[in-house]
Amino acid sequence: MDMGFINAGFDVVFANEYDRVFAELHDEGISSWARRHKKKSCPITSTGSLSDLTPEYIIKTAFPKGVPDLWGIIGGPPCQDFTMRGNGEGFKGTRGKMTHVFFERIMKMKPSFFVMENVVGLLMRKKPKQILDTLLFKLLSEHYYLDRATLNALDYGVPQYRKRVFIIGLRKDQFIIEQTKESTIDDIKSFIFTWPTPRYPNAISRYNWPDTTPFGANVVLKPKGVPKNLCVQRCVEGAEELPNGNEFFAFNGDANIRTGIDEGDTKRRSFKRLHRYRYSPTTCFGNNEVFLHPYENRRLSVREALRIQSVDDKYVWGPERLSAKFKIIGNGVPVLLAEAVAKELYTLLVMARDN
Repeated sequence: MDMGFINAGFDVVFANEYDRVFAELHDEGISSWARRHKKKSCPITSTGSLSDLTPEYIIKTAFPKGVPDLWGIIGGPPCQDFTMRGNGEGFKGTRGKMTHVFFERIMKMKPSFFVMENVVGLLMRKKPKQILDTLLFKLLSEHYYLDRATLNALDYGVPQYRKRVFIIGLRKDQFIIEQTKESTIDDIKSFIFTWPTPRYPNAISRYNWPDTTPFGANVVLKPKGVPKNLCVQRCVEGAEELPNGNEFFAFNGDANIRTGIDEGDTKRRSFKRLHRYRYSPTTCFGNNEVFLHPYENRRLSVREALRIQSVDDKYVWGPERLSAKFKIIGNGVPVLLAEAVAKELYTLLVMARDN
């Protein structure tokens, strides 16, 4: 998400990550990416729990020379307690509570704007949606114009089916919003945010995606009209020649067993073999969910998984920490999707400043 916002023109001045290994990986990757593209990045500022970081500490650390006129908070609080495959603990779960903390920090710190990304289960599960609408949003709506949308990364050039909810807020005393609309949030008005125009609208139903192909088939043709940008083939081509391109978990037991899984058989609970001319399912590396290379008898590599999340090849990690690498990839926001949202927000903020 940081890379998407930096690409759109934002400066990141404070970053929080509780897991120290994730923090190390973040700093390695984003510094290598920023250095090679001559961009300014921000290393992890704090590895403390957001619950323990006071608003005063965050603001003083982020803005030692004084708070600017326009500043915001972006984030994707841990979402496992809201996923449709999760245990459904919602806000009561250890991770789900952090979504509540995220909004509490917004109410206390009063940024000019905020953006939150989360799983669609946040709105599909009845109780979390009720709490979000009746408690958090009603409180926030006193001070913020709010809007939210469900976006699919596939529609924005990411070779992955990944639906996520984005929630955007603008502080009412800093912006004049002439147009409002009836919201999906009960009893409040919502402003009309210009959500980014999809590059490949309705991609899931628009193209003639292939089904399955026997593993090891000699000839596999790309269906006419299917954009290569949305295909896994784009992610695996040449990946082994790049940094992190030969990092993958070996199979436990007899590797030959996996040759019986067809290319494109992704409806399995685990050991999903991707199809070279189709998009990837939602990356979620954990709970024994394993993605297999389309035509090589092995798991996906770190570089291939990063590409599925539309991460630039200049984003490089050092050796080891393989489990953590796949977890951080699965938890991330696709760069192209974050960038698309950030560009629209940046345009709105520039227009507001000029006016």
